[in-house]
Amino acid sequence: MPQVFDTTHPLTFHRRLYRGDSRLRVALVGQHNSGKSTIFQAVASTHYRTGKFSGTNKSYAECPVQIGADEMHLVELPALHSLRGLTGADLEAMKYLLWGDERPLVSRHEQHDPPAPFPRPDILIHVIDASVLGRSLELTLELLELGLPVVVALNMMDEARRKGVVIDVEALSARLGIPVIPTVALKGHGLATLFDQVLSTARQAICPLPQPIGLPLQPWLQQMRHILYGSDACAEHTRTAFNLPADFLLMQLLEQDPYLGREVASHCPDLLPAIEALHKTAASELSRPLATEVEADRHQRAISMFESVATIMHRPATTTEERLDMFFLHPRWGLFGSLAVFAAILFLVFEVSATLDALSAARLATWISAWQPETATGIIGRAVADGLIGLIGIVIPYMLPLVLMLVLLEETGIMQRIAFVVDRFFHAVGLHGKVAVPFLLGLGCNVPAIAATRSLCHGRDRVIASLLITFVPCSARSAVVLALGAKYLGAAGVFALFLLNLLIIALLGRLLSHRYPELSPGIIQEIPAYAWPRWHPLLAGTWQRTSDILTIVTPLLVAGSIILALMQFAGMDQWINTLLTPVTGWMLGLPVAMGVPILFGVLRKELSLAMIYQALGTFEIAPLLDHIQITTFLVFLLFYIPCVSTFAVMLKVIGRKEALFSIILSIGVALIAATCVRMLLTLSSPLF
Repeated sequence: MPQVFDTTHPLTFHRRLYRGDSRLRVALVGQHNSGKSTIFQAVASTHYRTGKFSGTNKSYAECPVQIGADEMHLVELPALHSLRGLTGADLEAMKYLLWGDERPLVSRHEQHDPPAPFPRPDILIHVIDASVLGRSLELTLELLELGLPVVVALNMMDEARRKGVVIDVEALSARLGIPVIPTVALKGHGLATLFDQVLSTARQAICPLPQPIGLPLQPWLQQMRHILYGSDACAEHTRTAFNLPADFLLMQLLEQDPYLGREVASHCPDLLPAIEALHKTAASELSRPLATEVEADRHQRAISMFESVATIMHRPATTTEERLDMFFLHPRWGLFGSLAVFAAILFLVFEVSATLDALSAARLATWISAWQPETATGIIGRAVADGLIGLIGIVIPYMLPLVLMLVLLEETGIMQRIAFVVDRFFHAVGLHGKVAVPFLLGLGCNVPAIAATRSLCHGRDRVIASLLITFVPCSARSAVVLALGAKYLGAAGVFALFLLNLLIIALLGRLLSHRYPELSPGIIQEIPAYAWPRWHPLLAGTWQRTSDILTIVTPLLVAGSIILALMQFAGMDQWINTLLTPVTGWMLGLPVAMGVPILFGVLRKELSLAMIYQALGTFEIAPLLDHIQITTFLVFLLFYIPCVSTFAVMLKVIGRKEALFSIILSIGVALIAATCVRMLLTLSSPLF
């Protein structure tokens, strides 16, 4: 049989974990429908490895998982109901728990490394369906005999509560002698605590003691122990032949396990007569065969333990928090719920912004429209005023309400639930759901969103996430889209623009995942409790994400407005507009005068709108641009070069090469998307 590390010796396990021989290996074990696969999918990376144990057709999955600064290898084994009397693939899974799989794996999915052996796991996570705790504990009692650290994930606690089963988790942990962590894997509850406990238990490197069997069976256990380990020579022979935890081997032979019975006949034929004699003697003295008595004893111990830690009560009323989680964290409806939340945000911002715009920027624009200076000093003064009015028209009606709503979602805990649900979407585009939070932050500003990827992911995930975040409509771009789209295209047009943005990000994600095919570790997402928003954190978070408007955007906006006004005064803007005519006029079908505003949008996207007003000489652009031109411009604005501050942070996060690639990618995507939209709208307009 394969020879592996003896993890029953804590010092050996400790050296293996911290000497650098290998990373921590964690095996997920559980019965059918216990939620084992749900836990794996919740924490796994996008490109995980699946394979088959040698000689079987039942597959397992394996991937690295990041836990803070530590990294582990997580293996999801095929479902097991018991460790007794196994055959086929179930027997191979048990062999892996005992000795590892030293034969090369047979890969089926996303294999980038050469075939390699699978060493024995260092620690087990036993996933239990809390709603059927009694029958699940029998497998727990068997796993405790393997000489490995075990952590129980008491899953589906919400389902147990709906059935009226109340479990004393601390009492269960004390009875088993191992950590027990309550989880609701489908909703992400308890997963962060579970893996923190796994890491802590592995560091302690203490294996649990097997639960003692009933008193009537202990004499037979002692006799079997005497047969196998009665003398030093006999014990050494048994350990060399089987390399198994003593308690596991004894219990297997008491229950006449077919596989180990054959191994005894093959490796230690001299022990076979004594073992057979013990079973014959037991059959004559007991009312049932010894194997049946041992099985009944284990069942009775499991039921007794369940009755001592569980209370059956009337089904409790469903709480408001549970109803919200049933909606937001549902595998299918949760995604629709997330889209509904953002649709509601856009609708509220759309309604609020129209009122705020009419009360602020629109009145100021009307008031200043009569000022038509002719001197250089007057032109500069008017440019400063136009820049400030443009800033007010973007920030007050559009940016502040949008950022305030995003911070509100974070404070209430809804944003984190949306991030958990859209994990499936991010897997589809080649990323882990851990990047969902940076993407959602990107709706406020791309700069902190890209910076957040440094702490949440690394390698190819960080590069792909950073590249895609530049296409997320930040509050500045969203404000411009809302300012023009809400006024001239209506709510349906604005929603269509954001939907197009989402589709292109998904397509780019799939393409970029092929450009960066490396395997990356998964990570655990934590779901906080719901909370009422507090005014101080809400306002502080909003200010933190919009304060750079005063320090960065305002000078750029005013300076850009002055430069544009002076260029117009000197006639220099005509040169730039002429140079950009192939893009603005030929490809996008826009007025040539929009070349300079588009170019200055590289500094800050807010500059584009203010400078368009200035370049066209009016705050009412409908007479000068039709709906096709407005739509084409907004599509181009959504995708083309990120602002200077975003590019600067990309240089720090992903390096110069990838940052320059992002510029080329954004220009190409913006031109292709805007041109295609323009052609489709032009072809379809005669039909309406």
